Amino acid sequence: MSNLLFWLCPLNALCILIMNNTEFYDRLGVSKDASQDEIKKAYRKMSKKYHPDINKEPGAEEKYKEVQEAYETLGDEQKRAAYDQYGAAGANGGFGGGAGGFGGFDGGAGFGGFEDIFSSFFGGGGGMRNPNAPRQGDDLQYRVNLSFEEAVFGVEKEVAYNRESTCSTCSGTGAKPGTSPVTCSRCHGSGVINVDTQTPLGMMRRQVTCDVCHGTGKEIKDPCHTCHGTGHEKKTHKVSVKIPAGVETGQQIRLQGQGEAGFNGGPYGDLFVIINVLPSKQFERNGSTIYYNMNISFVQAALGDTVEVPTVHGDVEMTIPAGTQTGKTFRLKGKGAPKLRGGGQGDQHVTVNIVTPTKLNDAQVEALKNFAAAGGDKVVNPKKKGFFNKMKDAFDGE
Repeated sequence: MSNLLFWLCPLNALCILIMNNTEFYDRLGVSKDASQDEIKKAYRKMSKKYHPDINKEPGAEEKYKEVQEAYETLGDEQKRAAYDQYGAAGANGGFGGGAGGFGGFDGGAGFGGFEDIFSSFFGGGGGMRNPNAPRQGDDLQYRVNLSFEEAVFGVEKEVAYNRESTCSTCSGTGAKPGTSPVTCSRCHGSGVINVDTQTPLGMMRRQVTCDVCHGTGKEIKDPCHTCHGTGHEKKTHKVSVKIPAGVETGQQIRLQGQGEAGFNGGPYGDLFVIINVLPSKQFERNGSTIYYNMNISFVQAALGDTVEVPTVHGDVEMTIPAGTQTGKTFRLKGKGAPKLRGGGQGDQHVTVNIVTPTKLNDAQVEALKNFAAAGGDKVVNPKKKGFFNKMKDAFDGE
């Protein structure tokens, strides 16, 4: 097989097609590592720029054809993968192999069979899709910000965004009201035409996008003045989103049929609402567990106390036992966030921090000395302040 390929390349353009696998990316103005979403956006932009009904400059129609041909390949992930490896011949179905290289005729790693090599050139069609078949519209994403409490308890929000909608003037046909698209006279509705090329091996045939209907299979004699023949128009769309209790940042809610308009009567795409939970000044959260830090005095820690603790459900009483150490964590059962997929309510963890006083009056100092003496601790007398330190304290307001 390697000898056969060596023999084919010098004699015809097949080897050039294999190597020149960046041209389609250049036509759309994207890099070879562009995402599918970037390719779709670039296609819409270039298609509108060169559409014959909008751009009357010389050469615009030819550019439009090239953009259509490029997107027909790069918009399909399987065709794109074949194009990246083998060029236009692979994208059109000329090569059946994957990343395994050029193996034997029926080995599965290279060509699926000798007839596959020339299937697209001799009328095989390369598996081209029916241009008139209904296609679903593109999906959209919308990021929504929620407060900490909204994420915990759930909320219903109305979101507004721009999307490609079915044209309100022509109802998506692309034709002026009172008229209808007609079957393309050149491709007879198939969206593709056969092109014969004379080569040293004989006449070779391949299928390309129809240069009259640009792959749609239909001609619009009188374009709609609103959408200019595209069948779509940009509109602001509003939808109400029910956000369940317990959601977290990064989670998505899928709203079926709220994306962009389909093609040839196909359904709308979907809208994916991406959750972003804003931080709280009081609480932190991980899953259904809420965390709260609370300061207490060393007297409360030593003697014990009952304190009011804020939670998202309201203040609750919590008992601090005598002898509590700083960093001790208490659990308030059922005071956390709901578990998103059921299973009850999470807990709130309260971590106490003992605050040491920085300023003591004489009575407090004396009390602490007595406390230390009663416990058998050595009492350290604080160093007496000199004149200058006293003056400094006076200026500092101490």
